[in-house]
Amino acid sequence: MVTLPLAVTALLLVPAFSAADPIHIPIKRRSGWPATHMDHLAAAEFMRARYGYGSAATPTPATKRMQRRAGSEQSLNFVNQQGDSSYFGTVNIGTPPQSFNVILDTGSSDLWVADSSCVNCDRQTPVFKPDQSSSFTQQRNTVTPISYGSGNVAGFVSTETVSMGNFSLQNQGFLSVESVSDQLLTGSVSGIMGLAFGAIASTGAVPFWQGLISSKQLAAPEMAFWLTRFRGTKFSEEEPGGSFTLGGTNASLFQGDIEFLPMAGPSQPTFWLLGVSAVTVQGKSLKVATGNNALAAIDTGTTLIGGPSDDVANLWAQIPGSAKIQSMPGFWSFPCSTTLNISMAFGGKLWPIAPADMNLGPGDNNPQICLGGIFDLTQGSNIEANQGNPSWVVGDTFLKNVYSVYRSDPLSVGFAQLSDLAGSSGAPGEGPKNDASTTVGPAPTGTSTGGATSQSPFMNTTLSLLVLLPALLLSLL
Repeated sequence: MVTLPLAVTALLLVPAFSAADPIHIPIKRRSGWPATHMDHLAAAEFMRARYGYGSAATPTPATKRMQRRAGSEQSLNFVNQQGDSSYFGTVNIGTPPQSFNVILDTGSSDLWVADSSCVNCDRQTPVFKPDQSSSFTQQRNTVTPISYGSGNVAGFVSTETVSMGNFSLQNQGFLSVESVSDQLLTGSVSGIMGLAFGAIASTGAVPFWQGLISSKQLAAPEMAFWLTRFRGTKFSEEEPGGSFTLGGTNASLFQGDIEFLPMAGPSQPTFWLLGVSAVTVQGKSLKVATGNNALAAIDTGTTLIGGPSDDVANLWAQIPGSAKIQSMPGFWSFPCSTTLNISMAFGGKLWPIAPADMNLGPGDNNPQICLGGIFDLTQGSNIEANQGNPSWVVGDTFLKNVYSVYRSDPLSVGFAQLSDLAGSSGAPGEGPKNDASTTVGPAPTGTSTGGATSQSPFMNTTLSLLVLLPALLLSLL
């Protein structure tokens, strides 16, 4: 169980600050090379696990060794670490400060970084050195694992001085990670900074951004993102990824007003949740679920858009030539010659998604067939989507097309049209009227537009099994 002292430590022991101007932090995108379809399949499995539609793997042997050494274990909510599309910024930890690149993730709430005892960390990964900091304190002697898919991170809950720009908190709770699965951390990224709410922070720590608000360091209780598209080559490990603003917004990156939408979901906030009010496909309104079945998590740490089975099947049924992909559960293919025009609304304006973001690229076996950027989040799960977990997860496929703002008072998420400087995808439209002539429901029984199952043009079935087999074996250890 989480102890109260750790949860309140960061709030009680911070120095007094006056509100400062917002800081604009350049963020980078870890790219390596354009993502493969196996990467997208792995990303989908990560999303399902994170939001309660998948199962966590058994701890790795390295984690088991730590558990035997340290005693009991404690579960920690899944966090996503996707190498193909990670947006990260710099955080300073310790006294004197040690600088690290961390994924900026609105879909989780815990801060964690690899430390100098890390097992299986990449040699290039910068690691935190507790023995070189005068402000480090380990809070617990029991290991805390983070499990997702076939990956695992484990470490000890600790406190440290943490800062971003001019903003700083003493005794900030975080996970000092001593064990990771092979290849989980590569390159210059050392961990994750969760930017969701404390209710899902299993370390018991107040999230860094909430601590800054409570200590009155921020002039406005806001943070904002501009995320860029991939522009690199396979020889580029990192590239400019946009901008993260803490304590306000950056007016040069958007135009017009910010449309703030009130948070949906439970009275005690968990994720940044909005209700999906409309989806249009090729200019026509799609019939989608409503109420609790329409909750969407707005998640900067996720690549794709995932939705409920019926709505996603209905969406692809409107695209001639689309088909389910046998070797990629939940994914759909479509003719590369088709330009996908899809928009989403969350109670107000319709925000268009650039066709380039909806098209994840052609298959290896058939360059005329492409992979779609919206997949079935709930496929294969017997968990009801309205049990507090969102039915939709809206990741970077959508967020690259808007300037997004996350505000704690009043609780809301805002979207604005990108400025020309930031690469505007076009002005938003008005939310569609409930007009039967423009609303499309499920395709009629027997249609071939979206109900077919294709032999995968994206990966050889044997290859798929060979690639996934190590993960399956790992989960049995």
